[in-house]
Amino acid sequence: MATDTSTSTVAATREAAARIRRRMPPEVSILFVMIGMMLLFEALGWIFEGQTFIFNVLRLKIMILQESEIGIIAVGVTMCIITGGIDLSSGSVVGMTAMIAASLAQVTGFSHAVYPSLTGLNPIFPVAAGLLCGLLVGVVNGGLIAYTKIPPFIATLGMMVSARGVADWYTNGEPIGNLEDSFATIGSGWWPVIIFLAVAFVFHIALRYTRYGKFTYAIGANPLAARVSGINVERHIVVVYMFAGLLSGLSGVVHTARAISGQAGVGMGFELDAIAASVIGGTSLMGGVGRMTGTVIGAVILGILTSGFTFLNVDAHYQEIIKGGVIVAAVIADQYRQRRRRSV
Repeated sequence: MATDTSTSTVAATREAAARIRRRMPPEVSILFVMIGMMLLFEALGWIFEGQTFIFNVLRLKIMILQESEIGIIAVGVTMCIITGGIDLSSGSVVGMTAMIAASLAQVTGFSHAVYPSLTGLNPIFPVAAGLLCGLLVGVVNGGLIAYTKIPPFIATLGMMVSARGVADWYTNGEPIGNLEDSFATIGSGWWPVIIFLAVAFVFHIALRYTRYGKFTYAIGANPLAARVSGINVERHIVVVYMFAGLLSGLSGVVHTARAISGQAGVGMGFELDAIAASVIGGTSLMGGVGRMTGTVIGAVILGILTSGFTFLNVDAHYQEIIKGGVIVAAVIADQYRQRRRRSV
């Protein structure tokens, strides 16, 4: 009799723990990982460098500003992954939009300007040109995926190569400088961080509380069921990739304003960091699962990794190896979560 009571007590305790885990937002575990990493680098900093990692304000500011550009892209990439797709073109789109925006933001009367008759423009024009460029790329990506049924990996890989080619061709690889101070203001101070958080907040609301979000999750979970329920799957995929392209363009504009120059090589590898931030943040590569809050935390984790290794003077090659291992570990964790969800 005592054994039966003990067994039922253990079962009840496990069930209660399971209920708590189900009620707890999935981002909590990722947040604990982030805090643990910061504490680890803080301890290693005192052991090997004799100084603090967490309380170095300048280092943290640089880290947050750099990751803000990746984070803006990651918001769009997250939505693509939720639909069951991917976007490999975002980094190249950053480079292309950086060149186009910079060419329209040069100072008045600059004799060697890309467009001498279009110098001294209001910053609205270069910003609008960069956003429009990214938007068009997104429409092309979405159209190819939705209407020609090309796998997202192939469609966006082709765009990645093409966009980088356009960036190199635009000024034959020459950087574009002498930009207006009014344009550079967009990338000064904490504006990149504010823009990133505003973008993440807007799309967090859109995914959780609007029909756009419901359609996005439905398509990622089961495209056939979404189509049967009346969702125009093709049109919605185009809209999702359109937003992803728009945000890549925005990241290009922010980076150009922050660097006060446009360079064709900008954005190389950004797409991989954006995908990593999304996956680390809990977005499933199988589609149908993901939240913006997780992506924001994932972007911060990537920033902590990069900043922490730089702080400890770890060779850049080793940093890339470790970052790749973190991405693989995140995917393995996602596969484990998917199997556990299916078994319940």
